[in-house]
Amino acid sequence: MALWITDDCINCDVCEPECPNEAIFMGPEIYEIDPDRCTECVGHFDTPQCVQVCPVNCIPVRPDRVESHEQLLEKYRRLTLAKAPTS
Repeated sequence: MALWITDDCINCDVCEPECPNEAIFMGPEIYEIDPDRCTECVGHFDTPQCVQVCPVNCIPVRPDRVESHEQLLEKYRRLTLAKAPTS
């Protein structure tokens, strides 16, 4: 399940630096989450860090991107390998 940021976002800038996958970015009007990069912090933390810091509770699960814990973990592994330095 990828997360998404609703129109209730107040652009407070606290979520973006918390994302270990760099999935959060500033969109045309509010912050957005790239669902291909969002693992709900699986592999990094026990809970989604953006949800923990959001002062207006505007980051729910994205209903059109339902993924199991195993799928999120596989996405985390794929993203981690892509970031790993090559020798």
